Amino acid sequence: MGELRGTHVPVLLERCLELLAPALGRADRTIHVDATLGLGGHAEAVLEAHPHTVLIGLDRDTEALAHARVRLARFADRIHLEHAVYDELPEVLARLGYPAVDGVLFDLGVSSLQLDAPDRGFAYSQDTALDMRMDQTRGVTAEEVVNTYPHPDLARVLRVYGEEKFAIRIASAIVRERERARITSSARLAELVVENIPAPARRTGGHPAKRTFQALRIEVNRELAALETALPAALDKLTLGGRMVVLSYHSLEDRLTKAALADRVRSKGPVDLPVELPGSGPTFRLLSRGAELPGEVEVAANPRAASVRLRAAERIDPEAERRRTDRERYRRRVKAMHQPGTGSARPTPVDGAGTDEEGEGT
Repeated sequence: MGELRGTHVPVLLERCLELLAPALGRADRTIHVDATLGLGGHAEAVLEAHPHTVLIGLDRDTEALAHARVRLARFADRIHLEHAVYDELPEVLARLGYPAVDGVLFDLGVSSLQLDAPDRGFAYSQDTALDMRMDQTRGVTAEEVVNTYPHPDLARVLRVYGEEKFAIRIASAIVRERERARITSSARLAELVVENIPAPARRTGGHPAKRTFQALRIEVNRELAALETALPAALDKLTLGGRMVVLSYHSLEDRLTKAALADRVRSKGPVDLPVELPGSGPTFRLLSRGAELPGEVEVAANPRAASVRLRAAERIDPEAERRRTDRERYRRRVKAMHQPGTGSARPTPVDGAGTDEEGEGT
């Protein structure tokens, strides 16, 4: 396997452990999924903190898996490391015989190994072949995308996945260049991008090629399509009280995460009903208000954490939440009826409402 290439500092490690602890430390044996195992930093910390937890680690990168296997060798009796993309989680769990899990962590984006290894083609600061595949055993390369996609498709990739304002201009330059000679070098591609972004725009927002390289990486690895499938599938597999933590590094990932969680934490029933209809209540609760950002100390110690956004949620008992919601609706109705001009008659409690007892999920 050779020496480890690149360095790995797990992002928001202590916060991830804090959020997962109530789910992983509550029973004799719990199951945790690291859906983006990488070099195993988060996984190692979880296994050390929870000696009764079984880890299922997924990664599409065979080199990362090999290094993680060595790093986690002392936990060999309670780990399953799988060569798989995170949208394959249901199939992996079925094969291993785990119908449900207690914790899930997604640490999205490109790994330290992939960024720091020159031959992988992810970094615009190094001259190397345009590969960008996280799984080098399959799929198209960035070189194939750059040299074969029609102009409209190439511009769409840059605009949508890179949020690049000059997508059409850059795509046109790429098409002109590849008509003269095939583009095979990451350095040449970066030069083309820089040459076709106006000078004022080049002076802000980091390296001008950053958005183009991000867009190509996402396209090559189908990252957003896989994530859109993986998030709800992972939520479906969580036990009652189970928790999911997601670390996103750009707005596209974070929007998908926010949408997946929002779908589970809101009521599906009519808001004007006095009680929550069975089966229409939320099944998850958010563990923070909005996305959590890294602190200054974290960014100083690990600059790659600068863009991270953390979101987390816990599966709740929908019936307990329904009872709590019914009590809240009842209290609002009572308060409204005691307002001037509304009368003061106390309505009959509905479904046990009107008691002082608080249920689960509050």
